[in-house]
Amino acid sequence: MATFIIEGGHKLHGSITPQGAKNEALQVLCAVLLTKETVVIDNLPNILDVNNLIDLLASMGVTVEKLSKGKFAFTAANLDTAYLRSADFLKKCNKLRGSVMLIGPLLARLGEVTYAKPGGDKIGRRRLDTHFQGMVNLGATFTYDQELLAYHFDGKRLKGTYMLLDEASVTGTANIIMAAVMAEGTTTIYNAACEPYVQQLCRMLNAMGAKINGVGSNLLTIEGVKTLHGAQHKLLPDMIEVGSFIGMAAITGSELRIKDCNYKIPFVHRTSSLCTSPLGIIPDAFRRLGIRIDEEGDDLVIPAQEHYQIESFLDGSILTVADAPWPGLTPDLLSVLLVVATQAKGSVLIHQKMFESRLFFVDKLIDMGAQIILCDPHRAVVIGHDHTRQLKRNNMTSPDIRAGIAMLIAAMSAEGTSKIDHIDQIDRGYEDIEHRLNAIGACIRRED
Repeated sequence: MATFIIEGGHKLHGSITPQGAKNEALQVLCAVLLTKETVVIDNLPNILDVNNLIDLLASMGVTVEKLSKGKFAFTAANLDTAYLRSADFLKKCNKLRGSVMLIGPLLARLGEVTYAKPGGDKIGRRRLDTHFQGMVNLGATFTYDQELLAYHFDGKRLKGTYMLLDEASVTGTANIIMAAVMAEGTTTIYNAACEPYVQQLCRMLNAMGAKINGVGSNLLTIEGVKTLHGAQHKLLPDMIEVGSFIGMAAITGSELRIKDCNYKIPFVHRTSSLCTSPLGIIPDAFRRLGIRIDEEGDDLVIPAQEHYQIESFLDGSILTVADAPWPGLTPDLLSVLLVVATQAKGSVLIHQKMFESRLFFVDKLIDMGAQIILCDPHRAVVIGHDHTRQLKRNNMTSPDIRAGIAMLIAAMSAEGTSKIDHIDQIDRGYEDIEHRLNAIGACIRRED
């Protein structure tokens, strides 16, 4: 198990480019199973979750060819159906949360799949009801094998239907879309997630010959087709990395340029006039904490600020920052915003609505001298230091990807040398992070 040793107090400088989007990568990689032809995907990040899924695809019989850095060709012409029933397949699925999105494309392609409950971050209950109910709506059945500790889905003739999702689950929506694109008839999905990553999946599937309308909205209409063909696709920059870099610059009082953010490129959809930035509300969420963000072409520039002041609501009450389905604020950045607020002027309530265990890492920040009141598993009040007191060094263990990067940001701003164990959690979502940050002035060392 690897550890980060972080010497805090160093200013950042220069520029950094965000990696390809992790969450989009997991969706579009599963979609390569829908065709026997070659699908080329560019800008794939070199991170554990993506590499593990690529390894799983190769084990399933998908031919994988690396064309250049971050660019791969996938050909799923001959899937190994025997392997798909093996203990090794179930074991690998169990270790990777994103593997749940194999259910939809495998049902569409093969008519059946056996699947183990997935792993992933330990951030509270993450139910699979939306995924499973979506398959049932399309005509599939599933049973639970107590001996294998796995589910078996049977859906040899999927049929389009209308469905109203009980939650706007991103991965659930993606899974249902991939199952529906080759179902017989028309599928209508209401209360669909409409995050940029789901939009990108739809764009790639349409390029493969699918017929998906309403992309970018929460009402999708999918006309089933008999086959899909190959295509080329490039991932968006990872908006969570962009937000993480904004937070790092702010809390260390550094000037930093974040390049090629896709900030100014309008996200125009083929079948609607909707036009949104793939970063959505993220820059404005940081601006509400008092952080200045300048836009220069497709770059975001964070000027050095000795102080940043948290806004209040118009009636003078304390600001609340909460997560919400797109186009609301992604829950993946609340941990970063919380850490950044510890050095702001003013107070803010952080409300994590979706996951009940994601705020428990704040105990480590309190040990570092942060003034935080954990109200309950979902809410924390942060009273900022206004940079009058540095956080103190601490020894920590990363419980999940997002808490891990938040701890790293806290350690970069702290006085003294901190240690973070279990950094393979950070490696799951951030490519070569210590080398990239050291290149712009950080002082981070990896120890095995």
